[in-house]
Amino acid sequence: MVIMGNFFEAIAVVLDYILNIFMWIIIARAILSWVNPDPYNSIVRFINNVTEPILYQIRKRIPMNFGGVDISPIIAILIIVFFQTFIVRSLHQLALSFS
Repeated sequence: MVIMGNFFEAIAVVLDYILNIFMWIIIARAILSWVNPDPYNSIVRFINNVTEPILYQIRKRIPMNFGGVDISPIIAILIIVFFQTFIVRSLHQLALSFS
């Protein structure tokens, strides 16, 4: 049973890192939207390609613009925080129950 505990702990840690990295990419996209960067820059294209599928789904379901301000990155960050709080912590507790 210790192996299952370690397995769930590893999944929780990896998922936490992935969610943290994705949150920082969304923050970078929000900051880049303020400065109007070169759209042909490879880093800008990577950030847009990674975040646009998620932000598009949020914009499609919640079409709110407050004076031209896009709030989809804020909602995406709140969803990530929810996943970190609910799923990652649940996996940590599951791992402890197997140990």
